[in-house]
Amino acid sequence: MSSQPLFNLTLPVAIGSDHAGFEHKEEIISYLEGKGLKVKDVGAHSGDSADYPDFAHPVATLVEREQAAFGILVCGSGNGVAITANKHQGIRAAICWGEELSRLARAHNNANVLCIPARFVDDSVAKQIVDVFIGTQFEGGRHENRVRKIACL
Repeated sequence: MSSQPLFNLTLPVAIGSDHAGFEHKEEIISYLEGKGLKVKDVGAHSGDSADYPDFAHPVATLVEREQAAFGILVCGSGNGVAITANKHQGIRAAICWGEELSRLARAHNNANVLCIPARFVDDSVAKQIVDVFIGTQFEGGRHENRVRKIACL
């Protein structure tokens, strides 16, 4: 695993949320589409109560199968979606509530699913976190061996 290129943005960005993250998800979708990116929205499709695994698993599966450039998951704390997505082999889901966490998740951990805690960030911060995640390259080097040790084989 050498230094990775930025995401393959010819593929769609997979995105999902539960009810707590629904409004942020909708804002992020509009933002990404406004930048000319394709988006695969797996739900939720309303603010009605919904179970986060129902959306985290499909996003993780799309990323795992290389049918999405990367994933974005949004729930109240970010914890539920991160725990769920990280059950998938090859998924490195990171909870980010600021730009620096987003940068480090990509640069040091080669994160491929961004988890945003909707109750702790506003829409403008969420968009900044997304921009940093998209624009940061995995550094490789000393981090490669660490990332390689993450998978349970």
